[in-house]
Amino acid sequence: MPSLKRRDLLKLSAAGVLTDVRVPWFESLAGAAVKRTGAKACILLWMDGGPSQQHTFDPKPNGEFRSISTSAPGIQIVEQLPKLAGCVHDMAIVRSMTTEINGHYDAKYFLHTGYKRTTGLEHPAIGCIAAAEIGSPGEDMPPFVTVDAGWDIRNDGGRLYRSVPAYLGIQHGPLAVNDASIGLENLSPAGEDIDARLQLLAGSERRFAERYALPAVRAKQAALQRAVRLMQSKRSLAFDIDKEPAYLRQQYGEHRFGKSCLLARRLVEAGVTFVEVVHRGWDDHEGAAKPHATRAPWIDSGMATLIRDLKARGMLDDTLVVWMGEFGRSPGAGKEHFCKAWTSVLAGGGLNTGQVIGKTSTTGKNPGAEIIDRPVTAPDFVATICLALGIDPHKEYLAAGMRPMPVADKNAQPIRELLG
Repeated sequence: MPSLKRRDLLKLSAAGVLTDVRVPWFESLAGAAVKRTGAKACILLWMDGGPSQQHTFDPKPNGEFRSISTSAPGIQIVEQLPKLAGCVHDMAIVRSMTTEINGHYDAKYFLHTGYKRTTGLEHPAIGCIAAAEIGSPGEDMPPFVTVDAGWDIRNDGGRLYRSVPAYLGIQHGPLAVNDASIGLENLSPAGEDIDARLQLLAGSERRFAERYALPAVRAKQAALQRAVRLMQSKRSLAFDIDKEPAYLRQQYGEHRFGKSCLLARRLVEAGVTFVEVVHRGWDDHEGAAKPHATRAPWIDSGMATLIRDLKARGMLDDTLVVWMGEFGRSPGAGKEHFCKAWTSVLAGGGLNTGQVIGKTSTTGKNPGAEIIDRPVTAPDFVATICLALGIDPHKEYLAAGMRPMPVADKNAQPIRELLG
């Protein structure tokens, strides 16, 4: 029987295996989750740095990429994404995203939380909200996992935003996987005296908690407990993508993005509520056409296979897939940040798919520079994700100083066309 070193537990704890703190409000959330309706899980594909809308899902006349028809009548995307073109009937393309923030970090914060970073108050990321609201605290698997899908082109994209639970509590923070090919590190330590080691550790932790009865101490103990359960659980095999058939791994692709998409599907299938796959390097100040042409094959294979795989397993209606970045790129060559009018994509999740929400200009000096129908703000988008997951966007948490904070901004207008 394998041994468990205390430092291995602490590494998992620090990585975010945090849940299960026994406090009344948390347990009431777990009970309420049984009665909820909506998708059971979300996979967020985050293209860090700002992907160009006109080189992906909102092609323009005389643009650098030609457009092709898709499986949804009347909808076209760029020809470099032929596999995704065959999935558009299961997708909704939001072409009228708009914010006022052109700086990377503040825009990432805004799109992850639905709130602007204007004061010292930190807001929880949508993944942490999902972990708190619809995660299962008693399960072996963590409710929220982030996966690093690496960089292809070293286009900076500024400071990387990392999802934080803020006033929700650290038990709702994410577990980080650094490479889908490796999976979760320190998961299987070797040795034969695991029971004795765990008993010794439990005694030490119990005495410490009796002396320092603080929420952070309880959260740390819960993290250690969950780490042990995860190490001993058969469901931890979900972190090993080599368990998948070779033909399916080939469909997802050899790129880290495709492997990360495969890992995301396995984790959701094993009970993880929210998975965020982060790929960096989309800050294309030399122009978007060349790097997008390089990325297109693995974006196309990874995301399209994810959608089809979820559907084949009967999971797509219960799993919301979101593709986006913090803003788009300027019309034309896409050399600059552009927050005024850009694109996000949603798939599955029980949404009304096979449609385009919003429209950008097709004529004038800079086609795509203006929204001419249905603008969608960051708070609107976050509220839409919440409703798709069965989370009440008007629910209030108590932040520091007993300050009531709603899940989504009170002025948010969800995209009702998607929700039915």
